[in-house]
Amino acid sequence: MDAPATPTAEFERIEAYVGYCFRNAALLHEALTHRSAAHQRSSAIGRRTRQSVARRGAGSNERLEFIGDRVLGLLMAEWLLERFPDEQEGALGPRHAHLVSRAVLAHIAEDMALPSALDVAEHEARAGVRQMANVLADAVEAILGAIYLDGGLEPARAFVRRAWNNAIVAQARPPKDPKTALQEWVLARGLPLPVYKVVSTDGPSHAPRFVISVEASGRRGEGVAGSKRAAESEAAARLLSQFD
Repeated sequence: MDAPATPTAEFERIEAYVGYCFRNAALLHEALTHRSAAHQRSSAIGRRTRQSVARRGAGSNERLEFIGDRVLGLLMAEWLLERFPDEQEGALGPRHAHLVSRAVLAHIAEDMALPSALDVAEHEARAGVRQMANVLADAVEAILGAIYLDGGLEPARAFVRRAWNNAIVAQARPPKDPKTALQEWVLARGLPLPVYKVVSTDGPSHAPRFVISVEASGRRGEGVAGSKRAAESEAAARLLSQFD
């Protein structure tokens, strides 16, 4: 049986995948730190040490995810304009929404074997948090944010165009918004319209977390995202996948 990889080995593996060597390795460490692990460490140290750690920028990956989300949105919009010069916003919007969705981000995270590199609290690890799509998606955005802060826009762009290449190539036609697709599916079968409900809202003000459920045709899907609209879209996509 192989021995578990050391943190250094995991960092090197992630760097090899993204094609970028960090000058400030602390940024990559932060990008791979789930809030449960940051909280667990802060609870084990005194107030003075905790304040010192905070001044050094240590903690969870939420701040890096915040900026990584914005960087991804910009770089993806730029790429779509280049790749589809004749398309207007009506077609580019759905393409963009799909490419920055939790589902695509989580797939990229799995492709780079990110779950094993995430630093999470022991009890969260036992609960399977490393396999949660929203946790994986946030970590990918945090890594992108870390690359941007460490090296600027060019290495961030190179990572996006490498990691998202298969997803963008697969878009022969603009994808249909999942909420629209779900509504068309039920109407075509004479069924009642989907019902969306807010399951929970939490997280800091700069990085809210919405959990939305949707029910239709006796089945239920659930989505998690930083906005109600995105969470509804993810919920609809998950429900539609049950009808395939």
